[in-house]
Amino acid sequence: MAYVIDKDTCIACGACVGECPVSAITEGDYMVIDKDTCIDCGTCASVCPVGAPAEG
Repeated sequence: MAYVIDKDTCIACGACVGECPVSAITEGDYMVIDKDTCIDCGTCASVCPVGAPAEG
């Protein structure tokens, strides 16, 4: 199951973007994970300073 970003928690710092091995995360007012590209590795969750990514 793909990870999703809690838009209310995300501070759009971008820490997760460069760490995603499949480039599934895009930047904006908050980060967005493409569910079709995400490989459920959890790297985004491990680097997020506020815990915004979670398994969907």
